[in-house]
Amino acid sequence: MLIGEYKHNIDPKKRIAIPAKFRKEIGKKAVITRGLDQCLFVYTIAEWQKVAEKLSELPTGSADTRNFVRLFLSGATDVEIDALGRVLIPDYLKQFAGLKEKVVVAGVYKRLEIWDEESWDNYKQRVEKQTDMLAEKLGELGVY
Repeated sequence: MLIGEYKHNIDPKKRIAIPAKFRKEIGKKAVITRGLDQCLFVYTIAEWQKVAEKLSELPTGSADTRNFVRLFLSGATDVEIDALGRVLIPDYLKQFAGLKEKVVVAGVYKRLEIWDEESWDNYKQRVEKQTDMLAEKLGELGVY
């Protein structure tokens, strides 16, 4: 289970350290792709295969579906985690997420998210104000 948030820096070679807590579960290889809300998603290989399979089964007749699947899958890249637990973030993904020097690696159960630290702080401030309303909506769905 991938949970928690950790602050890190991007080194001059565009590498980010995956927190030690997550490395065993992630393994030596992972997949990074464009996420939602201007962050990056990091999946284990096994979880990525499940997500990609579901997306590949969606109908291609809808432009919205086609556009999302195209960007999500074409933006994906497999990465190796080096001996120090770092992954290289390709330029196009770094640019997509607006990653600067300081980043946050957040565990979101089945995936990690990589955020620019300032974007993460702004996102959290905005969403934390809506927690009660969001919990109520989840309650209506029988989730919470």
